[in-house]
Amino acid sequence: MKLFAIEGNIQKLDGGAMYGNAPREVWKKWSPPDDLNRITLACRGLLFETDDGRNILFETGIGSFFEDKLKERYGVSPREHALLENLRKVGVSDADIDVVVLSHMHFDHAGGVIEVVDGKPRLLFPKAKFLLGRKHWQRAQNPHFRDKASFIPAINELLAASGRLTLIDDGKKHELAPLVTFSFSDGHTPGLMISTIELPGGPLAFVADLIPALPWVRAAITMGYDRFPELLIDEKRALLETLACAGGSVFFTHDPEILAGKVIRDDKGQPAVSPVDRKAKAQEHTTGLRIGCVDIG
Repeated sequence: MKLFAIEGNIQKLDGGAMYGNAPREVWKKWSPPDDLNRITLACRGLLFETDDGRNILFETGIGSFFEDKLKERYGVSPREHALLENLRKVGVSDADIDVVVLSHMHFDHAGGVIEVVDGKPRLLFPKAKFLLGRKHWQRAQNPHFRDKASFIPAINELLAASGRLTLIDDGKKHELAPLVTFSFSDGHTPGLMISTIELPGGPLAFVADLIPALPWVRAAITMGYDRFPELLIDEKRALLETLACAGGSVFFTHDPEILAGKVIRDDKGQPAVSPVDRKAKAQEHTTGLRIGCVDIG
């Protein structure tokens, strides 16, 4: 089995929105803002090459479908679809992907499933099955006014029309078992699907926006985008406790520098993360976690 962190397009979002009620004087040390108060965020996917020859891609990043005005607003760069370019660097095209696992349908996680050709969106990954939690699909179809702007109706329509969308129910069997298990979180958005890959050195959880980057491992740190922050804190603490007991790790989709990290305990006995820096590439780390990385910049 092989794992590759696949860098997608970066985005820049308001630091205050990303750090919720944390004071700017606290979070600016972790995420230095630009002159528009925006912080840089990766939109990273994880490619899992299984022993039986399947290519499983966890998330597709924000992609490059936005018109220029919105690319400027959200600080999306580069102009091309970076995740596709970086897949090619490990010898894989979108046509080689067998399964795309989407934690949720917010545009910075699912936008990469499409590209725009002659002004019209087109679905990528032509042979892949798309896996998504049923509860979140219902949310994506009928979003609340508060988070409506996070969803792109054209993506919903293309996935529904593809005939390749599989909706996952909590506790039900699915085609990736037992290599991958799914659990669900409602704190960030209803029905967010967390994927856990069973590896010889311990489980690796693709936590998506439950814990977008290393600073959010701290229990009290949540985003202004989280629909139910108190619930998210409880869900985050429970997952980290489970991973600490199992010798597991977390994979970060939004951290610009840290790919992942082993869940350990700090000097107070609380779960913490020993990080794997993206510049370390595929070297063996003291965490025991080995992930290849392309386009480290």
